Amino acid sequence: MKLTGFQVNFHKAGEDAADRHGGGGVLRPSRICHLALLSTAFWAFVFFLHSGTQGDGVGVASVLFKQAAFSLPPLLSGNAAGRGRVPPTQLPALAVQARSPPPVEAAPADSCAGRYIYMYDLPPRFNDDLVRDCKNLWRFYDMCPLVANCGMGRALGDEGGVFSPRGWYATNQFTLDIIFHARMKGYECLTGDPSLAAALYVPFYASLDGGRHMWNSTSLRDMLGLDLVEWLARRPQWRAMGGRDHFMVAGRTAWDFRRYEDVDEQWGTKLLNNPAVQNMTVLILETSPWRRANLAVPYPTYFHPETAADVAAWQEKVRGAERSWLFAFAGAPHPWQRETVRPEIFQQCGTSSRCRLFRCGAKSGPHSCKSPGAVMRVFESSDFCLQPRGDSLTRRSTFDAILAGCIPVFFHPGSAYTQYTLHLPKEPERWSVLIMHTDVSERNVSIEETLAKIPPETVRAMREEVIRLIPRVVYADPRSRRVDFKDAFDVSVEAVIDRVAKRRRGDVEGRRR
Repeated sequence: MKLTGFQVNFHKAGEDAADRHGGGGVLRPSRICHLALLSTAFWAFVFFLHSGTQGDGVGVASVLFKQAAFSLPPLLSGNAAGRGRVPPTQLPALAVQARSPPPVEAAPADSCAGRYIYMYDLPPRFNDDLVRDCKNLWRFYDMCPLVANCGMGRALGDEGGVFSPRGWYATNQFTLDIIFHARMKGYECLTGDPSLAAALYVPFYASLDGGRHMWNSTSLRDMLGLDLVEWLARRPQWRAMGGRDHFMVAGRTAWDFRRYEDVDEQWGTKLLNNPAVQNMTVLILETSPWRRANLAVPYPTYFHPETAADVAAWQEKVRGAERSWLFAFAGAPHPWQRETVRPEIFQQCGTSSRCRLFRCGAKSGPHSCKSPGAVMRVFESSDFCLQPRGDSLTRRSTFDAILAGCIPVFFHPGSAYTQYTLHLPKEPERWSVLIMHTDVSERNVSIEETLAKIPPETVRAMREEVIRLIPRVVYADPRSRRVDFKDAFDVSVEAVIDRVAKRRRGDVEGRRR
């Protein structure tokens, strides 16, 4: 058998070793030698493969181990892993270097910053128990149907085409406390932390409490209001600013809460004369001409839209309404107010062929001022709606007229201009007419002649301004979670927050001095 060179040398080495040890037999290689040789051969082969992949990448290894057509992507650095990005199949030489982490995105701005409201969870005697006792809230009629649907009252139909398909309710003018509380429950920026609150809301139903005891003794009239003040005074939230960052709603006029003496014959409660309540901001339907500490807000109307689309549909309806009367008046004579302008209004409107007179005499039916459809039908068919003072300087009819797109005619600046400064434009001539009551009552001015002199194009522009006011003077349906327009509630809350912020800045500046 012919031996290879490697075998010959190995055999000779074995013979030499045997001679040195004095043995005459053949010496066979040990297992250790075999392992050493195999190990040497393996690492030589690895070195050979590695050297073949250098330079242009062509060598024995590239030939024997071609890259498959479908291969796993190269590994990403730790910075890129786990961020949901799909890596490229081949990265350039520089791309394999460690990537710097992406810039840290700033946290989104807090949309409620400066707008948080803390709402007290009052004992039910201050609100819910009053609603449950609805049969005893007013001595003349049952209030239970009027406090239904979060204070909006029973739902109305279209009343023969007078109203739009939805959003209309038989709303009483004195249920704003309930409506406002229900709206606040859905306010997007409520907080349970008083320290974060821009203002603190006290959901006391002052108007319901005031109405149920209006003809009782003064001690009974004032009892629940005094109870509320004592309850608040024990709260640390109240003590922080003495109530100057608190607000509440009293859905009546100031006269109902400003009794000055403890005499049963005097009208109303003493709620607004309580020093603690005077520290608060109270949203009220009509403020006192001599005390502007509180904020006047619109009376509730019959319309409680859910969305901006509901408002736009109604605006379009009244914009296209046929108005066959120059002016109109809906109201009762009020014979006890002999020195007011009402008697002259009845006389002038009753004798004019261009005035629609709706005398509120019947308690119910199509000729009653308690019939929403009947009143709104009158307003929707007239260019101007006369708004003399009611039992006080203001009246709910003003906002019903605006809702109908009817230009209001006032006879005293206190009936709107000095009251609803938050919700109505500062330029009253753009949306209303003022005829001083003294000029009419002394029979120096004809209402018809004054209104007839206004050019038609001016009337159209004024009506359009009135129609644009509608969203700001209505209260959206408090049950809706789709309210996407600024209503009277939103305007009022913004005003409260602004007032509290100014008070806080004043306190800080005062401490700095």
